Amino acid sequence: MTAVKGLFLTVKHLFGARKSRNTFDIRDENYFSQQKGVTTVQYPKEKMPIPEVARYQLQVDIEDCIVCDLCAKACPVDCIDIQAIKSVGVIGKTSDGSVKRLYPEKFDIDMAKCMYCGLCTVVCPTECITMTDQYDRSTSKLTDLIYGFSDMTDEEIAERKEEWTRFQADKEAAKKKQ
Repeated sequence: MTAVKGLFLTVKHLFGARKSRNTFDIRDENYFSQQKGVTTVQYPKEKMPIPEVARYQLQVDIEDCIVCDLCAKACPVDCIDIQAIKSVGVIGKTSDGSVKRLYPEKFDIDMAKCMYCGLCTVVCPTECITMTDQYDRSTSKLTDLIYGFSDMTDEEIAERKEEWTRFQADKEAAKKKQ
């Protein structure tokens, strides 16, 4: 008897698969009652609706970053790699008015390691690191999943490091003269 029930269920789904399921917004009250038809989504032509509070790819607005390293410290899987260069003075302000005193030599996020917990976005004081709604950045090489957000060139990095070294040397020389 159970074989007959199983066969009946299979035939029911076979005939039910003739029509394709429509895409409904997940926030709709009747979302779960409208589940008739084929459920395969023909990606990338069709995309499932994603919730507003979903956590997908990380994005960094480097102009608002004060290179405080809080996001890297909060990350439980160490997927954020930040290296800073000290500045001899104030280098600017962020969009929320925070003072910038460090240059972002390196700001890399390894999305292959990221577990999409969102802790880095919570601790960021300038809210420069955010979760986007992009989820389809697929690749065949893991190294392509390391996103670099720093926009400094090698020449700029060398120049800023030399500037800081000179500043420190001048400071030590001034101390010795006293």
